[in-house]
Amino acid sequence: MARPMFTLALMLAPILGSILTPLSARADEIEDFYRGRNLIVMVGVGAGGEYDLQMRLVSRHIGKHIPGKPATISQNMVGATGLLMANYLANVAPKDGSVIALVQNGLPSYQAMGVEGVNFDATKFNWIGSLAPTAETMAIHKRANVTTVEEARKKELIAASNGRSGITYTFPRLMNELLGTRFKIISGYQSVNEINIAMDRGEADGRNNSWTSWKSAKPDWVANKEIHVIVYAGPKPRDLDGVPAFEDLVTNEEDRQLVRLVISGSRLGHPFATAPGVPAERVKALRDAFASMLQDPEYLKDVTAARLDPNPIRGEDLAKTVNELMAMPQAVKARGKKLIE
Repeated sequence: MARPMFTLALMLAPILGSILTPLSARADEIEDFYRGRNLIVMVGVGAGGEYDLQMRLVSRHIGKHIPGKPATISQNMVGATGLLMANYLANVAPKDGSVIALVQNGLPSYQAMGVEGVNFDATKFNWIGSLAPTAETMAIHKRANVTTVEEARKKELIAASNGRSGITYTFPRLMNELLGTRFKIISGYQSVNEINIAMDRGEADGRNNSWTSWKSAKPDWVANKEIHVIVYAGPKPRDLDGVPAFEDLVTNEEDRQLVRLVISGSRLGHPFATAPGVPAERVKALRDAFASMLQDPEYLKDVTAARLDPNPIRGEDLAKTVNELMAMPQAVKARGKKLIE
C-alpha cells in the first residue's frame, strides 16, 4: 500500500504547490511593500481629545502587526473639523495602503446630506476598523444649574463648538430643532481642549462630547459631578443611568430617522480607513493587523490606562453602515442639511 500512497503524494505535489505558491507570494509581496516603509496614521483635528488619543493609540501599536513591520508616523491635518483630511485621503493620499486615517465619524452623513465642501465618496473608502461605537452626549456645566432637557427648554445656554462640520455643532442644533432647547451655539474653537477651557472659565455652559471622551479627558469632572449629561444618542453606556436617549424623546418616525442620520457617527465610533483604490490584499492586511492589535497585551494595557471601553467594529461593518446612510430617504437628508446651513 505504501507505493500507491507515495505515487499519490507525487501527483498531488504540483497541484498543492500551484495553490500555495500564489498565497505565499502574496504574503511576501505585502511584507516586501511594508518593510522599511513609513505608515502614516492621520487624524483631522488637533492634539488633545478622543480622536487624537485613539489615532495615537493605534499608531503606537498597529505597525508591529503588519507584515514587514513598517514604522508609524502620527500626523494631525487640522481643518474644517476633519473635512480637509477626509478630502485629502480621497484625492491626494497615496492609494497604496501607506496612509490610514481616523475619519471624523459625522462626515459620511455630511456626504449623504449633500453638504458643500465634501469632495469624497465615503462608500469608496476602504474601512479598516473602529475601536468601539460611541455614545454622544450633551453635557452642561453645573454652574448653569440645568440638569434636564426640560430645563434646557426654559433657559438660553451657550454651547461651544469647533465648527459646523462637526458633531459639536450638529448635536445641540438638532436638540434645538427637535426637542425645543435654546442653545446658542458659538463656533470657532480650534480644539476640544479650547472648548473645555471655555466651559471651565464660564464662557460656555455646555458642549457635545462622547461619554468615553468625558471619562478619559475629564475624569475629575465626571467624578466630582462638574457636568450634568442631559441626553445621549447611540448605544447606552453601562454607567450612565437615568439619562434619556435622544430617540426616545422625539415623537415620530421621520424625526427618529433624522436623529439616526445626524448622529450616525455613534454607530461608526472612531473609524479608521485607507484611501480608495488601495489593492484588496493590502486592505485585508491592514484589517487583519487592526484585529490582531486588539489582542495585543501592550495595546490592552494602554486602552485600560486611557479609560476606553473597547467594543471593536469590523471594517466590513463600517462599510455597511456607510452604505445604509446613503440609502436614507431624500426628505430626511434634506432636513439634515438645513440644520448645518
